Amino acid sequence: MVDSRKIAILGAGRIGEALISGLLSSAWRKPNEIAATSRRAERVAELHERHGVAATLSNHDAVVGASLVVIAVKPQDIEGLLGEIGGLILPEQTVLTIAAAIPTALIESRLSAGVPVVRAMPNTPSTVHEGIAGLCAGAHAGDEHLDLAEEALTHLGAVVRVPENAMDAITAVSGSGPAYFALLAEAMIEAGILLGLAREISTQLVVQTMFGTAKQLRDEKMHPVELREMVTSPGGTTIAAIRELEMAGVRAAFLNAIQAAMIRARELAAGDP
Repeated sequence: MVDSRKIAILGAGRIGEALISGLLSSAWRKPNEIAATSRRAERVAELHERHGVAATLSNHDAVVGASLVVIAVKPQDIEGLLGEIGGLILPEQTVLTIAAAIPTALIESRLSAGVPVVRAMPNTPSTVHEGIAGLCAGAHAGDEHLDLAEEALTHLGAVVRVPENAMDAITAVSGSGPAYFALLAEAMIEAGILLGLAREISTQLVVQTMFGTAKQLRDEKMHPVELREMVTSPGGTTIAAIRELEMAGVRAAFLNAIQAAMIRARELAAGDP
């Protein structure tokens, strides 16, 4: 029998634990309604002590009766996991996979016929509940399964629904996106040090500026061009800097980089090492 309240999180690493934390802090679920698994006994004990959930080494025990089964293992571990639990999942359950680059068809092929699979691509800011996830349906997933998955994922941040053929683009833009911003932050911090600022001060200036800019774009629904033009006065410091960035081809470099990330995501999805 499937318990409509039970959620199983298989492979509760950083994002899996963030999901547990979000589900509990919002009171959407109680600790006794969540089962979480790990391959390490010390991690199981840590999850239970920290959150009070039913943590276990057994994926079998966790999935039995769960209305939502979240697959949060690393992509290289998914074959072994599906070999272990594939025959246990019922069509009355919903599988939500957040394993990067793994298509729903592969997961469906390892499960019983008719099991609904929903695929998501969250990013690392999910660990502080400020992430965003792309969400798509597999062959047997309907609106009710997408609704359940989305409701769970909103405890990590925002959610956008897309067709599955857009998931590689989601991976390239937002999945890998935090690394692009981290690289930009690193460069700006080093520039501040070059100009004579202490590393701590430069870091604080850059990180808070990035955070505030993102919040302004989101909360005030500003177009990036609008914000840029607001900061850029004629003959001023900002236009001098932007001229250098444009001459260096930064915009084209970002376009090429994100396209390269999407191509690599497709290669990984096809099984290329």
